[in-house]
Amino acid sequence: MRHVIALDVGGTGMKAALVGADGTLLYEARRPTGRERGPDAVVESILGFAAELHAHGRERYGAGALAAGVAVPGIIDPDHGIAVYAANLGWRDVPLRARLGERLGGLPVALGHDVRTGGLAEGRIGAGKGADRFLFVPLGTGIAGAIGIGGAIEAGAHGYAGEIGHIVVRPGGPACGCGQRGCLETLASAAAVSRAWATASGDPEADAADCAKAVAAGDADAVRVWRDAVDALADGLVTALTLLDPRTLIIGGGLAEAGETLFTPLRAAVEERVTFQKLPAIVPAALGDTAGCLGAGLLAWDLLAEDPAPHSEVSA
Repeated sequence: MRHVIALDVGGTGMKAALVGADGTLLYEARRPTGRERGPDAVVESILGFAAELHAHGRERYGAGALAAGVAVPGIIDPDHGIAVYAANLGWRDVPLRARLGERLGGLPVALGHDVRTGGLAEGRIGAGKGADRFLFVPLGTGIAGAIGIGGAIEAGAHGYAGEIGHIVVRPGGPACGCGQRGCLETLASAAAVSRAWATASGDPEADAADCAKAVAAGDADAVRVWRDAVDALADGLVTALTLLDPRTLIIGGGLAEAGETLFTPLRAAVEERVTFQKLPAIVPAALGDTAGCLGAGLLAWDLLAEDPAPHSEVSA
């Protein structure tokens, strides 16, 4: 069974899989990232996790993986395989591709940005399948974006394309970690809705999921908080679709778990704002938290397509 190793590294947990040529998850495993142990220990955990999957594949299928793909947060240099910076993992300039390749006995390794890698999977085998142009926007602690064009993800000249969360939608608004004020992610991310609802409800433990439930129950304060977030999100999305003209707009992340509590007013708000622009299909992401792992597998298969020389006899 031909397969590749896929790793999706998050600030809290790591997801790993063996992925078949058709995108099937043949084997899955998860473990904590352990960032409290420091960046060097996190890197060692990634390397060890990948080696374990390589060994499992050899034992189960009689041959090792052909390649590996890894998706990480923060700033990356995919051309040189460097994990440049990740605030939530504390690392800087980690030669992750080289380190992984060495641990895996010389396997080719692809390195990808977590959001763009998840977007690649959603575009090819998830909610955007069949769309020649799409925009994937996960609404989580922050807001990022992946621009899909012809089955690939556009990274931009410097690797920063798709940072929709830092479009200013409310000039002079809340301060953002990027240094601006009024960025989209300060108003419409799951974290932003959680903050606003905790204040409005008087419950410091309340979060965005609680707000969505209160909206569904007709709570007036929750409806106001939700409407403010949806309006800001619609403003940001219309700016993006004006620039990119996507055929499909895929919304994922924690806030999308609210289902039609989010999508019904969001579709209406976007439609109200468009003038000459073509309205894209606005759909929920389909792959959930497996998108990053599946995307990492796709990166590995893409690498093999570029260099089809066999690697299965390499041992770790």
